[in-house]
Amino acid sequence: MIRLLRKLCLVLAALLFAPAALAADRGPVVLAAASLQESLTEAAGAWAAKGHPKPVLSFAASSALARQVIAGAPADLFLSADEEWMDAVAKAGLLRRGTRTTLLGNRLVLIAPAASAVRLTPARGFPLARALGSGRLALADPDAVPAGKYAKAALMHLGVWRGVAARVAPAENVRAAMALVERGAAPLGIVYATDAKASRAVRVVGTFPAASHPPIRYPVAVLKASRHKDAAGFRAFLLSKQARAIFARHGFSTP
Repeated sequence: MIRLLRKLCLVLAALLFAPAALAADRGPVVLAAASLQESLTEAAGAWAAKGHPKPVLSFAASSALARQVIAGAPADLFLSADEEWMDAVAKAGLLRRGTRTTLLGNRLVLIAPAASAVRLTPARGFPLARALGSGRLALADPDAVPAGKYAKAALMHLGVWRGVAARVAPAENVRAAMALVERGAAPLGIVYATDAKASRAVRVVGTFPAASHPPIRYPVAVLKASRHKDAAGFRAFLLSKQARAIFARHGFSTP
C-alpha cells in the first residue's frame, strides 16, 4: 500500500511539474514579419545547433503582430518589416530599453507568374495598368501592412497609383499577396525581393528604385514583458556574423 501511494505521489508530481519543464525546454517566442519565414527559421536552427532550446517562431503581417503585442500577447522578441509598427509598440511602452536596433534591409520588386511573358520596368509613368489587362495587382494591404505601404508609396512616387488603386487585390500579408501571383489569380504583384527569391512560381519583372519609397528596414527588439533567459542571447545572435550570412543568402541586406 505504501509503495502504491509513493508511486501515485510520483505520478502526481510529474503531472504538476510537466508544464514548467516544458516551458523551460522551450525557446523564446519570436513574432516576426511574414517575409522572414525561411531566413529566420534557418537562423533559429543555427541557434538551436549551439545547444539552446529552439525559438518558437510565429509569422504574420507586422501590423497584426504589433497589435497582438499591444493587446498583451505573450512573446519575447518582435521583428517588424518597418519602423512604424515597432514605433507603435514602443509608444505603448512594451519594448525593453536599449534592445531596439535595425537588423535587415530589403528591396521592392514587381513579380509575375513564372510563365508570364510580361516585360515591364518600374519607372515614372510606366504602363502598369495596361500590363494588368483585365487582372488585378496583388499587394499586401496598402493601408496597414508594411509591404503594401511601401508598394503604394512607390507607385505614388512613380505617378501610377491612381490608375491602379481600384484594381488592387489586397492580401493579409506579403506572402499571401505572392500566393495570388503564384497561382495565377493575379497577373502582377509587388513583394520584397526576398519573397520572390523564395518562390519558383514567380519571376521578377523589375526592381523599384530605392528612392521611390521609404527605406525598407527590419527592426528587432526584446519585449519588456519577456522573462526568457535566451531572449537577449537570441537577439544578439541575430546580429552576429553567422546569422547575417544566413540572411544574406536569402537576399536581405544589412544596414
